[in-house]
This record gives sequence, C-alpha cells and structure tokens, in this order.
Amino acid sequence: MLILSYDFSDDRVRARFSKFIKQYGRSIQYSVYEIRNSPRILQNIKSEVELSYKPRFKGSDSVLIFQICEGDKKKIARYGYAANEEKDVVVFE
Repeated sequence: MLILSYDFSDDRVRARFSKFIKQYGRSIQYSVYEIRNSPRILQNIKSEVELSYKPRFKGSDSVLIFQICEGDKKKIARYGYAANEEKDVVVFE
C-alpha cells in the first residue's frame, strides 16, 4: 500500500494532480490518497510527478509517497468512517 500526500499552491495544478491520482487510489483526506501498491503503479506515479509536476513546483509545493509494507498495514488504526473502508459489504436482495 502507498500513502500519497500532496500540496500545490496553484489551484489548477492541484486539481489536475487530484484527477491524475484518483485513477490509482481513493481519497482518505482532501489531499491524501491510499493506493494499492505494485511496482508498476509506483513507477507510473513517480514518472508523472518527475516529468509533469516537479518542473512546476513552487516554493511550498510537495508530493510525499509513503510505502507501507504488509507488516505495517496491520499497525494502522482506523476509526470512524475509515474503520468501515476495509470491511466487506454484503448485499441481500
């Protein structure tokens, strides 16, 4: 799993990055995403940041990527709405 956090001062760049990153994961906060990890996905994200976003960085802009290993996933405490995100949903018709 990856946790990705970003902050851009330019609204257009922030909106564009948000649209880009949504294809890989789900938002857990406004500018924080949880992404299912694979080497290919991580490389795609890093390449896009390097090529398209890093050249536009201003002084306070940032992208942080945290790689969470399987052992560490068990250490994550989820509360409220986030606690239900990992549970399976069963629908009866």
